Amino acid sequence: MELLYATGTLHNHARMWLASYVVHLRHVHWRVGADWLAAHLLDGDLASNHLSWQWVAGTGSHKPYLFNADNVARYAPAHWHSPGTVVDQSYEALERMARDPRAATASADTAGTVAATPEPPLLAAPPTDLGLHAPDAATADRLRGREVWLVHPWALRAPPADLSDGAVVIGLFLREYHQAWPWPAARWRWVDAAMTAVTPERWTIDAAGLAGALADAARVRSVGDPHLTRRLQTVAQLDAAPTLFPPVERRCGSFSRWWTRATRGLQHAEELL
Repeated sequence: MELLYATGTLHNHARMWLASYVVHLRHVHWRVGADWLAAHLLDGDLASNHLSWQWVAGTGSHKPYLFNADNVARYAPAHWHSPGTVVDQSYEALERMARDPRAATASADTAGTVAATPEPPLLAAPPTDLGLHAPDAATADRLRGREVWLVHPWALRAPPADLSDGAVVIGLFLREYHQAWPWPAARWRWVDAAMTAVTPERWTIDAAGLAGALADAARVRSVGDPHLTRRLQTVAQLDAAPTLFPPVERRCGSFSRWWTRATRGLQHAEELL
């Protein structure tokens, strides 16, 4: 948790350990933990994050994902090692705890007096010093008859090469999303820095205001993403998000089977691009 709050990132092993501890040893509902972690990751993605928590929780199978102190010692640096803690026992014992709802109280009683790690506050609006604002009354006139490309937090990439001459590139933070999923100040700054590298014009605006500001534009385009598609599709033509892996036509019953098929014949990550 200290590393998450300080950096906004966690190695995949650490994410799985944290989720497993929260769900199976403290008996917190996976959705509560998933919502909390998604809020603090710099690059948090609801689908990837929440499906991973469900996998750890075992919602689609009979088997929970568990870890123990030996697993931590194998993969983590020394100051993470956990001898003498609640995870320093066999997988059989840990599974019994995971399946016993009374174990949450027992593990809490023996957790010791470790000082709480303060959680950074979550903000539904950007920090004021970022200078983000809604468009002014003259914006609709400025955009009349022009093509507009919208950059959003899940499409922090250069606009496509086929934009018309005079097209306007605008960064977008949609208020409805952030009211439902607030961010810590660190994520606001990280995303805004990446967005500023693409365009100096960034808006924080609600869906109705966005529709009004873009009403007279000749064409509005962006990249579709599940975080925003429902609201953006009413004002913009949404290009499909580029896929990193080639399509796999046959249904795969497991991630490992999909991975084998999707990466067949590929030796290096650069080949995916």
